[in-house]
Amino acid sequence: MRRSILSSLRAHLGRLVAACLAIVLGVGFGTLALSVHASASHGIDETIGKSNAGVDTVVESAERSIEAKDVAAVQKLPQAASVVVDTGAYLQVQWAGQVRPTYLSVKALYDTSKIAGPKASQGRLPDSTLEIALPARTAEKNKVALGSKLQLSSYDDKRWTVTVVGILDDSTSFGAASAVATAQSVKIFEPQGYVNQIKVSAQPGTDQEALAAAVGKVVPGLQVYTGAAWIDHEVKGFTNGIDVLGGVFGMFAVIALFVACLVIANTFTIVIAQRTREMALLRCVGASRRQVFSSVLAEASIVGLVASAIGVVVGVALSALGLALSREFDLELPPISLHLDLASIFVPLLLGTVATVLAAIVPARRATKVAPLAALRPADAPAAASKRGVVRIIFGFLLLAGGGLLLAASAASAQVVVGVAGGVISFVGVLALGSLLVPALVRLLGALPARKGGVPARIAVANAVRNPRRTAATTSALLIGVTLISLTCVGIASVRKTFDVTMDGEYPVDLTVRTYDEKLPASAEQQLRDIKGITQVVPIRTVDVKTGEQTLTITGIDQARAGSVIHNPQLVGQLRPGVALLDRPTMRMLELTEGADVTLVAAGHKVTLKAQQAGGLDPITITQADLQKLAPTAAVSGFWLASDPKADGPEVIDAVQQSLPTIKVLNVEGGLAERSSYTQIFDVLLIVAVGLLGVSVLIALVGVGNTLSLSVLERTRENALLRAMGLTRRQLRGMLAVESLLMALVAAGLGIFLGLVYGWTGTAALMSSQTDGKVQYAVPGTLLITIALVAAIAGLLASVLPARRAAKVAPAGALATE
Repeated sequence: MRRSILSSLRAHLGRLVAACLAIVLGVGFGTLALSVHASASHGIDETIGKSNAGVDTVVESAERSIEAKDVAAVQKLPQAASVVVDTGAYLQVQWAGQVRPTYLSVKALYDTSKIAGPKASQGRLPDSTLEIALPARTAEKNKVALGSKLQLSSYDDKRWTVTVVGILDDSTSFGAASAVATAQSVKIFEPQGYVNQIKVSAQPGTDQEALAAAVGKVVPGLQVYTGAAWIDHEVKGFTNGIDVLGGVFGMFAVIALFVACLVIANTFTIVIAQRTREMALLRCVGASRRQVFSSVLAEASIVGLVASAIGVVVGVALSALGLALSREFDLELPPISLHLDLASIFVPLLLGTVATVLAAIVPARRATKVAPLAALRPADAPAAASKRGVVRIIFGFLLLAGGGLLLAASAASAQVVVGVAGGVISFVGVLALGSLLVPALVRLLGALPARKGGVPARIAVANAVRNPRRTAATTSALLIGVTLISLTCVGIASVRKTFDVTMDGEYPVDLTVRTYDEKLPASAEQQLRDIKGITQVVPIRTVDVKTGEQTLTITGIDQARAGSVIHNPQLVGQLRPGVALLDRPTMRMLELTEGADVTLVAAGHKVTLKAQQAGGLDPITITQADLQKLAPTAAVSGFWLASDPKADGPEVIDAVQQSLPTIKVLNVEGGLAERSSYTQIFDVLLIVAVGLLGVSVLIALVGVGNTLSLSVLERTRENALLRAMGLTRRQLRGMLAVESLLMALVAAGLGIFLGLVYGWTGTAALMSSQTDGKVQYAVPGTLLITIALVAAIAGLLASVLPARRAAKVAPAGALATE
C-alpha cells in the first residue's frame, strides 16, 4: 500500500494543489498570529527587564501616598545597597513656534551605579541646576537641539529658563518618555516632591524576598514588590492589550483554518469520487476496506504535513516582514525583533496536519462503502434525497429555529453570550440546510441567465445544482467568510451610529473656545474659520450671575446659526426665545422642574424664562435675543465650532489651541477629541477585521476554483460531447463562468443577509444596556455592495483556469478518455 499511496500522490498531485494552498493560507495565518504575539511579548519582557535591571524591590503607593519618612526608613535598612526615589514634576514648556505652552514631565536623576537609569544618546546628562535632557522623540518633534533654551512654568506661574544639555535614548521606552533633570532642579520645580516609587537594590547575599519582607515592615500601607514580581506586574500592564490582540488574531486564524478544512473535505470528496474505479480495483486485487481507508488518511497526512510546513515558513516570513515595516512608523514603541518559540512553530504545524486528516475522514469512510464490482460499473450522479439527507434537513430546521430564538432573547436581554450561542447554532443550521437551500437559490438566481443566455447558461445552471451536496459544500466556505465580513461591517456601522447619537447627546458641540477677562480680536472668527478641518464658527456671548454662593455662566447664541454647530436636533428645536436650557446639575441646584419659570438677574436687568433640561451644553444656554435683554453690553467671549467628520481630530484641536496668538489664556473644550479617537478605533477595527477575514474568503475562493477544476475533469467526456455538438470554446468558458458566478453570488447574498441579522442582533445585545435601549441600526450599503461585487468578480476569476483547461481539450480525444 505504501507504493500505491506514493504513486497516487504523484498521479493526483495537481488535483490536490488547491487543497494544499488552502492549508498553506490557513496555517500561515495562524503562524503569523502566534509569532507576532510571541515577538511582541518577548520584546516587552526584554525591554522592561532592561529598564529595571538591578531592581530587587519596588515600593508603590497603595492605601496612602509615599512620604519622606518612608524613604528615610528604607534608606536605613542594612539590607539595602542603593535606594532610588522616583520623583518628578509636571510643567508647562514653551516650544519654539508655538503660541501657547504644552505639558512636559520631568523626572529626577539618581545614582545608576546599582540600578539602571536614563542614558544620553547625544550630549550628556544634566549635572547642575536648570539643565535638562529631553527624550529623542520629543526633541525631534519640537526641533530642539543641544544648547537650546526652554521656558518652563509651573501651575502657580513660576518660570525658569533651562538649557538642553542632552538627548535621551528613548528607543526602549513605551509611549512618550519623560525629560530628566537633577534632583535639585526637580526640587526647585516641584517643592512638594511627590514620590512615584521607591526602587531598592539589595546588598550582596540578600535575596529579593528577604529584602521585600524587610522593606514591607517599615512602610506599612504601601505596596511592596520583589524585583521579579514588579517586572511581571509591568509586563502584564502592557501585555494585556497584546494578549487581547493575540486572542483576536487567534480567533481569525481558527476561522481561516476552519474554512480551509471545508475546502479540504470538499476536495478529497471529489477526488475520491473520481478515483472510485481505482479504489475498486485495489479492492478487487485484495486490498481490505481498512487498507483503503488508511491509504486515504495517509495521503491526507502527507499533504497536510507538507502544506502545513510551507504555511509555517510563509507565516514566519510574513511576521518578519510585518515587524520590519512596523519600525518604519512612529508608534512610540520600542523596536520588536522576530522571536519564535515552540508554540508558534509546532502548534500551527500540528493543527494544519490534524485538520487535514480530520477533514479527510468522512470522504475516506465513504470510499470504503462502495462494493468493488458495483464501483467498476458507471455510477449515476448522487441522489438528491436520502434518509440521511431528510434527517439532516429536519435537524437543520431545528437548529435554525433554536438559534433564532436565542438571538431574539439576546437582543431583548442584552446577553452577548446568549447571542453568540444563538448565532453559532443558527449558522450550523444554515450549513445543514445547505443542500436544500443553496440549489434552490441557484435555480432562482439562474432563472434570468437561463432564459436570456441560451443553451450554455441553461447547462451552467443545471451543472451548478447537479450535485446539491457538493454545491452546498463549495459555497459554505465562501458563505462563512462573507457572513463574517458582513457581520463585522454591519456591527461596526451600527455601533458607530449608536455612538454618534450618544455623543450628540453628551457632546452636542465639537469644540468650544473661550477667553477669560481678555478681549477677542475683531478677526478671531475668521482666524478660527481658516483652520483646516473647521467647518462652522458661531460666536457666543456670556454673562456671569450669582446665585447664593454659586456663580453661574449664562451663554447666549444666535438662534438662527445654532443649528450649524449643535449636532443634537432636539436641542436646536428647544432653543428659542423665552426658553432657558439648563444642564441637570444646574436644574438640581436651583430646584427647578421641567417647564418651571426661572428668573435671571444681571446688573439691574431681569428676564423670566421657561426652564428646560438639556445635557451637553453650558450650565444655562439662552438665545442671543434673550441675552441682549439681560446684558445689553455683553461682548463676544468665545465661539462654538463644528468640524469636518473626516478631519484628524487631534490635529484640529492642536491648531485651535495654537490659534489667536494675541490671547494669553485660551480655553478649548468639547467632545471632538473623544469622538475622533473612537472614530479612528472604529476605522482601524473595520480595516483589520475585513483584512483578516479576507484571508478566509481567499481560501474559500480557492475552494470554488478547485471544485470547478475537478468538476471539469469529471465532465471531460460531457464537455467534449458538447463541443462535438457545436459548443464553441468561448461558450464553454462562459458556461463555467456562469456556474462559478452563480455559486459566488448565492454565497454572497446569503452571507450578507445573515450578516445583517447577526450584526443587528449583536449590536442590540452589546449596546442596549449601555444606551438605555436606544440602539441605532445601520446598513452600510456601499460596503455590502462592494462585498457582493468582490465576491462576484472573484467567482469569475476562479473559473478562468478551469475554463482554459476545459477549452484546450480536443473533442475527439476527450471522447476516448475513461
